[in-house]
Amino acid sequence: VGTLAEIRADLGDCTRCKLHTLGRRQIVFGVGNPHADLMFVGEAPGSDEDIQGEPFVGRAGQLLTKIIEAIDLTREDVYIANLIKCRPPGNRNPEPDEVAQCEPFLLRQIDRIAPRVIVALGKFAAQALLKTTDPITRIRGREYAYRDAVLIPTYHPAYLLRTPSAKREVWEDMKRVRQLLGH
Repeated sequence: VGTLAEIRADLGDCTRCKLHTLGRRQIVFGVGNPHADLMFVGEAPGSDEDIQGEPFVGRAGQLLTKIIEAIDLTREDVYIANLIKCRPPGNRNPEPDEVAQCEPFLLRQIDRIAPRVIVALGKFAAQALLKTTDPITRIRGREYAYRDAVLIPTYHPAYLLRTPSAKREVWEDMKRVRQLLGH
């Protein structure tokens, strides 16, 4: 598997898929505690993330920070990554070939960090990790065994910004995460 630094080095200045030619500024690898019990996985970096080189730093990231703090943790306690490491143009969903090239790096990150709980943020990340086409409304609120961890799909913070009424369901998911972590 290698250390996180070795995994990042293997990624290099990646040219494995077409995203490197479509306007991405930099690879957004992941950030946080390399020994975290809790890992969050989103779908792809947005424009703020592409500029700053860190996942979840825009408005959705600010909300994610509040969600993490609501379960008595900090961003420094958890690890945050994305399914793919480069920003798709116009914030479109990652395409299958892009996921296929990038997913092995995420899986190595998961194996290196060995979290006890993984929260898949949003439909796209949850569907990709679980290899399903079921809608997020069907898979949310359930737990899945995933690479020696418990995977909890929930709504993406960007969705919560557009649909504040869904915050209650995310809070229920986060209470379950806190319970699984023994907090």
